[in-house]
Amino acid sequence: MVFILSKGLKLDVKYCEEGLRMITSSQSLPVFLECLLVSSFTIGVILLLKNILKKHLTAQAHYNLWFLLLLALPLPLIPIQLMTFSDSFSFWNIKSSVQPQTAPAAESPLRQNNWMEDIAVSVERYDLTLLNHVLFYIWISVVAVLAVFTLIARLKISKIKKHTNSLRNSRLLSLFEHCKHKLKISRSIIVGESSLVKTPMTFGFFKTYVVLPRHFDKWLSEKDIEYIFLHELNHYKNKDAAVNYLIVIFQILYWFNPLVWLAFKRMRLDREIACDAAVLNSLDEQDFMEYGNSIIHFAHKASRAVTVDLADHLNGSKKQIKTRIEKIACFKSESKLLRWKSAAILIFAGIFIAGQAPFISVMAHENSSYKFKDDNIIYEDLGNYFAGYDGSFVLYDKEADHYLIHNKKQSTLRVSPNSTYKVYSALLGLESGIITDENSLAKWNGLKYPIDSWNADQDLTSAMKNSVTWYFQTLDRQVQSGTIQTFLDTIRYGNRDLSGGIDEYWLESSLKISPVEQVQLLKKFYANEFGFKEKNIQTVKDSIKLEGKEGSLLSGKTGTGTVNGKTINGWFIGYVESGQDTYFFATNIQNEDNSNGSKAAEITLSILKKKGIY
Repeated sequence: MVFILSKGLKLDVKYCEEGLRMITSSQSLPVFLECLLVSSFTIGVILLLKNILKKHLTAQAHYNLWFLLLLALPLPLIPIQLMTFSDSFSFWNIKSSVQPQTAPAAESPLRQNNWMEDIAVSVERYDLTLLNHVLFYIWISVVAVLAVFTLIARLKISKIKKHTNSLRNSRLLSLFEHCKHKLKISRSIIVGESSLVKTPMTFGFFKTYVVLPRHFDKWLSEKDIEYIFLHELNHYKNKDAAVNYLIVIFQILYWFNPLVWLAFKRMRLDREIACDAAVLNSLDEQDFMEYGNSIIHFAHKASRAVTVDLADHLNGSKKQIKTRIEKIACFKSESKLLRWKSAAILIFAGIFIAGQAPFISVMAHENSSYKFKDDNIIYEDLGNYFAGYDGSFVLYDKEADHYLIHNKKQSTLRVSPNSTYKVYSALLGLESGIITDENSLAKWNGLKYPIDSWNADQDLTSAMKNSVTWYFQTLDRQVQSGTIQTFLDTIRYGNRDLSGGIDEYWLESSLKISPVEQVQLLKKFYANEFGFKEKNIQTVKDSIKLEGKEGSLLSGKTGTGTVNGKTINGWFIGYVESGQDTYFFATNIQNEDNSNGSKAAEITLSILKKKGIY
């Protein structure tokens, strides 16, 4: 197990490094926080059920409830590579002030066109990359240390195996077989004794060992030995050896949550109580006291063994032994009704806890990418146009009804829309009546911007042309977030997340959309499939017209994501109206710097020219 775990850690380090460079949205629950919430919530539910319904649960049901925790703990880790865990710490990123600045000019003659002079707003954040790295490496260091301790425990078990002598007492062997038959166990189990153990223990994943202390038959009665055999064989029957491995794995991964450690400690005690109850259910009532005395007798004779989490052992702490004896003292044979009630409670508890799964998926992973399925798709490698960038190009031919996509994975990855969202912000402003085709003027607020064109009154045409961020932020403030949310839900805009705040949600913040979704939305906008006022649709179309040549008209909007002065995200979306056909496109590029809308537009025009579209 340790080898597999260690191998997994080694293989996933590259995902950790990549994850540390990412910036998560304010809504996307970090995996770290998810793990904390899911584990704590599940433990809380289990403890609450055990406390409220304790009289309606069998001893085995009390133990089985903990299996719901084992089912819940992997949920936050299933959808993505485990080592993106490092990125989970990026919830420490804190947004600060917003400072407008012009995106760096791309070295291209196409920049001479005014519409390609993309203007961006820099979102300033405290740079806690170092802290993210430190926190992640603390986590992985503790995981490594715990993995080493687990390996040492595994080596101790191997040593016990080597120093275990098979039981040769024919009378005791016959008693052991009798106990197996009583529990309907047919598989071969090695039973022996070793000087390295001080308490009976059961271990082994593929080959099971029941090992007792050396010369145990000299100070234990045959009845005591029978009870011990029954107890240890119940561990085997319940597959507790395999459960031990799962517990250890999750304790290693969730070391940061003390509730997980406390829960597994309680789970181990409940397991021993369940085994005690299973033995008592197979005995006559007059034997209950003898069984309890045998445990007390054994605990008195043998000092507590060193804890080996990969093995089940009869002994435990004095507190645990006391709890078990109290349970044995008040034990009553479990009725069928109690078992039925226990089964019903387990089923309902399982359904309730399993209900976390869709919420976890939606909160953390579902919104990070778009599930796109279409039969008419051509994937083409256009990487030579994207040198130095991670990016995607999506083109939809309306007449042919098919998509051409470069970079399948990136085409469905949701990122901040930045200024491309202004197309829909303008539409919402018109639909809400805040602005009209005849009167879209907004007074300059008097704040001095380093971009000259921003320091003046604006109408929709000038604001779209010069990408005046304050104009569209003003529209948002007048519309209010509730109306914006309804609008985003109506047009199904990306992840529809406004949690980044009214002024910043579309500026490298919470709102995310993929290139494929940009194209699909443009198609619907162009055809007015949402049933908005045709006049408003046309007004927005007029505001995003860029240029025309040879009978074709190019319309679109650039967008640049700037964080701490570095342009990390570039967009160009739009459409080309050519004769009887219309082509819709979206290009997105990303890297550590110099990813701006101007460069995205340059790449797009190069591809469109190569394809003979524009």
